[in-house]
Amino acid sequence: MFFNKVGKMAIGSRLRMLNERISEDAQQLYQIYGVELKPKWFPVFYMLSTSDSHSITAIAKEIGHSHPSVSKIVREMSKAGLVDEQPDENDGRKNIISLSEKGQKIRIKIKDQYADVDKAIENALEHTTHNLWIAMEEFEYMLDQNSLLGRVLDEKKKREAKKVEIVDYEEKYRQHFKSLNEEWIRKYFKMEEMDHKALDHPKTYILDNGGHILVALYEGEAVGVCALIKIDHPQFDYELAKMGVSPKAQGKGIGWLLGNAIIDKAKSLGATSLYLESNTVLKPAIALYRKLGFNKISGIPTPYKRSNIQMEMKINP
Repeated sequence: MFFNKVGKMAIGSRLRMLNERISEDAQQLYQIYGVELKPKWFPVFYMLSTSDSHSITAIAKEIGHSHPSVSKIVREMSKAGLVDEQPDENDGRKNIISLSEKGQKIRIKIKDQYADVDKAIENALEHTTHNLWIAMEEFEYMLDQNSLLGRVLDEKKKREAKKVEIVDYEEKYRQHFKSLNEEWIRKYFKMEEMDHKALDHPKTYILDNGGHILVALYEGEAVGVCALIKIDHPQFDYELAKMGVSPKAQGKGIGWLLGNAIIDKAKSLGATSLYLESNTVLKPAIALYRKLGFNKISGIPTPYKRSNIQMEMKINP
């Protein structure tokens, strides 16, 4: 069978084929039972048949469809004479949808079809090893926690992370350290005096003062950097600073790997607290820092004009 050869990555195609197969049978069943409905109308029709009336917004929310999708179905059902639309007495911008006289007749007529279909599906499920209905509920719940897109991107990051190597700074990475940081600084802000000190003289300003710089290599190419700067402060041991990842390497989890590596370096040096400062316009960076374990603080003097958020991380001994 084709799907056994392709595997689980064809789940969308297989579900679509199953949907088409069931929809074709459903269309024939409506004809056999003399019910003037289309399969795609069923969720809207069923909701209207269980209560007097609803707005399109309420229907969309209940059945899990988009507002435009429900609007289109309502227009089609209205054209077929199955529903009536009346302006909402409390909000003239909304229309209230209800079954027409013709729709009410179908609501009564379709009950035998409901009973037969329910029994047929129940019988089919009893003859399967795995209950499809329960499995769909479980799978939908898992997708609510993390979509298929999110899960694939997570796997992509895991695979690409295996190609990343975090190494200690060497003089040959000096230009990478500067350019990777200058790139994001100039994109959002302006270079400041402290930037020039750290990026033009990393050995003097960072390394010779007890700090460290780590470099992320992706397939051998330097694509990310991060510094651990020794600071003279009663609350903090080191500052996490000058983290930069090349735009072409973003989305591979390199910032996460660098952040964890620099924290591990701080731990190995006996640090008990880390400090950083940033700007809230850098939303992905702030989200990363929070994920790493940093929390917002305030009241620390800063030499940077662009800094509008300060964060700290307590390191357990």
